[in-house]
Amino acid sequence: MEAVPTNHIATDHSALPLRRRRRRRRPLARPSKRVRNRSGHIRAKGEDYLPAVSPPPLANSSAIEAEDSANAPPPAPWRAPDPRGLAYGIVSLMGRRRNMEDAAVAVTGLAAGPHGYFAVYDGHGGAMVAQACCNRLHVAVEDEVRRRAVAEDGEGVEAWKRAMVAGFARVDAEVMAETRELRIGLVGSTAVVAVVTEKWIIVANCGDSRAVLFRGGVAMPMSSDHKPDRPDELRRVEALGGKVLYWDCPRVLGVLATSRSFGDYFLKPFVSSEPEFAVIERSDEDQFLILASDGLWDVMSNGMVCRVVKKCLEEKPSDSDNAALDGVSHSAVRDAAGLLARLAICRGSDDNVTVLLVVF
Repeated sequence: MEAVPTNHIATDHSALPLRRRRRRRRPLARPSKRVRNRSGHIRAKGEDYLPAVSPPPLANSSAIEAEDSANAPPPAPWRAPDPRGLAYGIVSLMGRRRNMEDAAVAVTGLAAGPHGYFAVYDGHGGAMVAQACCNRLHVAVEDEVRRRAVAEDGEGVEAWKRAMVAGFARVDAEVMAETRELRIGLVGSTAVVAVVTEKWIIVANCGDSRAVLFRGGVAMPMSSDHKPDRPDELRRVEALGGKVLYWDCPRVLGVLATSRSFGDYFLKPFVSSEPEFAVIERSDEDQFLILASDGLWDVMSNGMVCRVVKKCLEEKPSDSDNAALDGVSHSAVRDAAGLLARLAICRGSDDNVTVLLVVF
């Protein structure tokens, strides 16, 4: 009988029985089953239930509470909720410009009441004046409203108008002093401001930004662009000794393409910061209000903008976390504002585009 070579035993697997090595799996650690008692206490299975016992009252608890209340910080000033359930969204896109010079702000509970303050600022020559207006103008208006309320200097719409005129003049004087100190004479900003009260919508415009109200299916302009070739603005500039020259478009002294703005102290008094007002009483047919810089209005008409927003808001999302009182979610309002801004850039706008949408 021949001996089988040793190396054949190592290579001939058919001569060996096949055995599978099974891995022993370790049991996974499972959390203990939790049981809810009738009293509402949650405990692990097998755990002895001990009812919650409230600690005994302190002997001098009243003295401690009095000391805590004395050392507590003062409460924050009361801010009213959004007036009549407003939902709003703000979107700003730099577009084809190298720098972002627009700014926008929304303040609810202005002057400790159910008033909403919404504004869009379109800067030129830099973002300095637009940012200053964004940070200061609503504060100045609020201060003027409070001061006039204490002095009983008018009420209602007229009081708001006086307060806004004074606030515009105050902020304009501040930014002109700062730009004059920095020797920057051709930096400024337009402003379109809407104050929404329980009864009124008050729009103050200074420049070529625009406000449009959509009421009962109709686009209603709430401001008129301050262009240098507008007949009344042209007469005002020429009466002050200025000129409107055409350099690819009408410009004050051939420089600025709007006849009203904050700052621009080189062009004063031909360029004014005095606002122009439009006031309308609120109605149940009011659907939304649009404030936007001229980067939107240069390429889209009022009617087109309102149709796009109306189409966006027709399908209301059902998420209850972000829903406003009227059923329109804040995210849907932001999406509609963003769509307008992107659409303006796609239609060839070469300016910054800022859209502030308020839904009633």
